[in-house]
Amino acid sequence: MIYLTEVQLLLIHSLIIEETGGLHGVRDHNAIHGIIAVPRQNVFGKELYLTIFQKAAAYARNTILNHPFLDGNKRTGMSAAFVFMENNGFVSIAEEGEIERFALKLIEEKLDIEVIADWLENHTKKLA
Repeated sequence: MIYLTEVQLLLIHSLIIEETGGLHGVRDHNAIHGIIAVPRQNVFGKELYLTIFQKAAAYARNTILNHPFLDGNKRTGMSAAFVFMENNGFVSIAEEGEIERFALKLIEEKLDIEVIADWLENHTKKLA
């Protein structure tokens, strides 16, 4: 499993802001550390998030709901999830606008990891 590093998350954010606009900058460095750590989290010696989709969901949810950046948290969170999945052999099959709509739903309904993971699984495919 190839996990994201803090540097990669910061780079994803920077690229998103450069491409789509907004403010550069980190609002909460501790939140960044947490976002990087959560997908690897163990409880009583067992992984908390077992599937790639649950781990990707943790990147998305924690980035979006914890607002570590000054701007672009939704874009960065969803992008981080998809970059993580691409690094591990999955590619997005979401149609235009679906990712943005889902990110808004995630916020509005404070979706849990399992719901997010199911959505990610249904909007990606394994590379051959």
